[in-house]
Amino acid sequence: MILAITPGDEVILVEQYRVPLGRNCLELPAGLVGDEQEGEDIVPAAIRELEEETGYRAGRVESLGFFHSSPGMVSEGFTLVRAHDLIRVGEGGGDGDENIVVHVVPRGEVAAFVARKRAEGVAIDVKMLLLLADALIGGSDQRKLSA
Repeated sequence: MILAITPGDEVILVEQYRVPLGRNCLELPAGLVGDEQEGEDIVPAAIRELEEETGYRAGRVESLGFFHSSPGMVSEGFTLVRAHDLIRVGEGGGDGDENIVVHVVPRGEVAAFVARKRAEGVAIDVKMLLLLADALIGGSDQRKLSA
């Protein structure tokens, strides 16, 4: 899972169809470690996946820790990384038939953007809470989140 914020304080998000949900889902960029090279490390995997999905290349990546996504149900977890020194090198969109739509959203407008996407019927990945925490705990107008 990749937290990527541009030098202009914009968050890079992706939207793609998710079969289990039967609809598009708004998410932070992410990918699998080791799906292309056995024994691959997290940092090069994150750099590769960010560029494939979004068209942005990170000059530096730092690990922010390992987190469990739904410990009451599954053992699945993810490493959250922060991508730094971003430069746009392509269009993104993913590999093959992923059809990823890239959204570059000013950080101060994320809550309103999420509300608009939700109103359009787009699912919202729980990991988006990382970006919505201030709005949820009183940092901004809560009605923006439920529109």
